[in-house]
Amino acid sequence: MKEFKLFVDLIRIKKPIGIMLLFWPCLWGLTLGNNFTINNLKYEIYLIYFLLGSFLMRSAGCIVNDILDRKYDKLVKRTKFRPIACGKISVRLGLFYATILCLLAFLILIQFNYFVILLGIASMPFAFSYPLMKRFTYWPQLFLGFTFNYGLIMGWFSINLEFSYIPIFFYIGAIFWTLAYDTIYGFQDIKDDEIIGVKSTSIKFKKNPKLFIFLCYSIFISMQILTGVMMEFSNYYFIGIIIISVQLLIYQCLDLDVLNPNLCLKKFKSNNFLGLLVFLNILINKIYL
Repeated sequence: MKEFKLFVDLIRIKKPIGIMLLFWPCLWGLTLGNNFTINNLKYEIYLIYFLLGSFLMRSAGCIVNDILDRKYDKLVKRTKFRPIACGKISVRLGLFYATILCLLAFLILIQFNYFVILLGIASMPFAFSYPLMKRFTYWPQLFLGFTFNYGLIMGWFSINLEFSYIPIFFYIGAIFWTLAYDTIYGFQDIKDDEIIGVKSTSIKFKKNPKLFIFLCYSIFISMQILTGVMMEFSNYYFIGIIIISVQLLIYQCLDLDVLNPNLCLKKFKSNNFLGLLVFLNILINKIYL
């Protein structure tokens, strides 16, 4: 029982926000690419696959992250009690867990078409090398954006093999979404990070974070508008984007206090609701309008 509790702590299942932030882009891409007049059953099955895959890959990613960052995690107040950092789980056992999770994720991946399988395999090195980026660049959050939103492309091509720039533009926007929300998240640890010498966009833009976050979210919103134009969505879609913009630019950005770690965490977590808003805005316009 103790070992199971440690495993649960290791994969951070009590903090599902990471799973959902990985899942929402998959669902956006899947919904954008689906023809709801003919593909509903496949859509529903693939939705479940992507949710399970997001859980497994996020769990494996947490373990790899904790293995690579174990020396740094010991020095950070928020992370020093993670199972690997405090020695309750060995690196060897952690690697075993991560391998099992990846194998299970692979079993889900092979349910898709060959192109999506190739996309998934190609993403693996990037997904697991993200924790190393903070050692070399102030832009690890940008690298996270590339990897965390990769599912958007996979979602589109899982159900629609017709090439289109639509998922690519939306993917670019989602990268900036991640860049912004993970910058907010990074302000929780900024003091410890500066002391131990790791880099982040939170540190790089600490003098004027709101402007940087505002610009990132503005690009995300712009890509959603472009997507709506390219897909010839109704005016209701653009009304939905106004609501999304209020959540991003006013609630998350203008009301942000980077000196308040609890508020930063609250703003970061609100992106789960944001992901739902974006999904519903796409879904309603794909089905009903």
